[in-house]
Amino acid sequence: MISEQGHAPFRMSDRLFAEVAGGGGSAEALGLLQRAERARRLLLLRTLLDSLGPLPTPLATSAEAWDVLKRAAELAPEPVDRLLLAPATGGWIAHLLRRLHDTATGPPLWAEAGHLCSLAVSASLLAGAPADLRVPLTDGALCLPGLGLARLPGTAPGLRIGRARTDGEELTLVGSGRNGEEVSVTVRPATEPLPRGTARAATAPSTTVAARQPQPTIPAETIHPPLASERPLTGPANTPDAWLPLRTLAHLTPSGPLAIPLEDLDPYRDLDDPLPPARLDRAEAEEWQRLFEEAVEMLDTPGGTGPGRLVPSMIRAVSPFGRTAVLPPAPPTVLVSASSGDSFGGMVIARPSSALALAETLVHEFQHSKLAALLHLFPLLDDDREERYYAPWRPDPRHLTGLLHGAYAFTGVAGFWRDRMTVAEKDAAGPGDAVASKGDGVPQEPAATTGSGCSADEAGYHFALRRTQARLVVRTLLAEGRLTPQGRALVSGLARTLDGWLREPVPSAALARARTAAALHRTEWRLRNVAPDPGSTYPPDTPRYRPDRTAWPDLRTHAFATRPTAPRTADDHLAAGNPAAALVRYAEELAADPAEPHALAGWIVARALLDPGRAARRMLARPELLQPLPSG
Repeated sequence: MISEQGHAPFRMSDRLFAEVAGGGGSAEALGLLQRAERARRLLLLRTLLDSLGPLPTPLATSAEAWDVLKRAAELAPEPVDRLLLAPATGGWIAHLLRRLHDTATGPPLWAEAGHLCSLAVSASLLAGAPADLRVPLTDGALCLPGLGLARLPGTAPGLRIGRARTDGEELTLVGSGRNGEEVSVTVRPATEPLPRGTARAATAPSTTVAARQPQPTIPAETIHPPLASERPLTGPANTPDAWLPLRTLAHLTPSGPLAIPLEDLDPYRDLDDPLPPARLDRAEAEEWQRLFEEAVEMLDTPGGTGPGRLVPSMIRAVSPFGRTAVLPPAPPTVLVSASSGDSFGGMVIARPSSALALAETLVHEFQHSKLAALLHLFPLLDDDREERYYAPWRPDPRHLTGLLHGAYAFTGVAGFWRDRMTVAEKDAAGPGDAVASKGDGVPQEPAATTGSGCSADEAGYHFALRRTQARLVVRTLLAEGRLTPQGRALVSGLARTLDGWLREPVPSAALARARTAAALHRTEWRLRNVAPDPGSTYPPDTPRYRPDRTAWPDLRTHAFATRPTAPRTADDHLAAGNPAAALVRYAEELAADPAEPHALAGWIVARALLDPGRAARRMLARPELLQPLPSG
């Protein structure tokens, strides 16, 4: 519980470190990282409380709010612990500490500090304990972290002061109306599970009222059940819109039910600066549930704890980005995703239309959480934060910490696609059948999408691409000489994993497209970022950058995932394995603009494929030095 005093230092054995260093991690290793993150969170919270003590406030003081939290933790330690360790709570602590050091901005400081009062009210409701606190209201609403949003009727917009009283499972919220009169509302807050399965219920979520039930006896490190009961209770609220419950993504595990917050209400759900609620339409929320169920089923790959594997209970919250309705239709891939070292297990994701894309993103973002937790325990590198390195998944130069995060995340992504390829090959072969192979021993690609969510050819492409790109970055990290002993051990562990994977067979067409896509990205990146300087003697890995460089869209990484059956564009022909036809079309595009980076990158790679050798290697190493006048 939060009042525990732990003084023993954290020790990570060589065995557990090696598991995480390889990109994966057993339940024991991940449990240690979670405990370390818990200790760090409570230490930061203690630091914050010390700083908030002298802060003038019209709300309940930080000491009053903390006393309420401590009493609640004594009655219900596990739910209150989950509340304090939620990703949004970590985002609030980090943001407020930055505000206290004048490195962030936001609403009045007393209002942001008052979020501690909101946490205390939530804790009291979870524990069934009494509380009476002055709280901040925004447009008449009080966010109750981990539970939802309580709203007063008829209040004036803006920041106001209210009073929150809890009595068992019941909350009474009091504030001022538009004409100065007192208004109040009484609700019984609870979260709302989204319905499992693809059927969409027609119930209205905004008036759900519920009573707490006993929590299932499941170890907190294994699974995190709902923070409050999710059983509807018949009973009135003062107004139909008085309570907006936090929705949860439901999943049934062998250990019991799992409920992961689908966070669209908490002001710190973006893992940093506060933002207003962005309530999802019911259909959009249920689409999240459908995709989440499919993604989790896809991730349920038996055997081992290597890179690419993810136990759903490790996800602490998913915050939807951008979309609040099912229209317009979502793109097939995830366009935006993010995580923060301050918010272990939290993920901000723009919903795709594909469960496969969501599953990949869940793996990707949790890899970032794991590495961030490791960075909190060990100094891994000496980073001057200068952005000068090539990252194969970015349009811009990166610093060493960004490279390390990318290498670790995409090693996990490569493992995810390796599993998809294995499942697709088994499904295509059928039960009891061996996987058919080409003469070179490479499995034949199945023609159809299988239970893996994709074909072996598509999965093989992504596996081959990401293992190659991650290994390139690992080489850069090892060559720079900026790693600590622990950092070198970590990066060497990634290298061993990736070197083993580089020897594994991939469908030959997929492998060719992956190698081409990798060359295309690096070539276009240099054309757009690196200043052409023929007289310079700098090595290719330490270039001089263009002052006018801008962000650019990576149009090829996903486009090359499948082989075009009826190629039309230059890129299509290159993806189809016909560099000669591609070269002609790139030359036609370059006739109008000889320096256009996308077409020029394609022309250089196509030419190198047709005429490999020393000249091609030089051209690929420093494409920015080339001023072609292509004739075909």
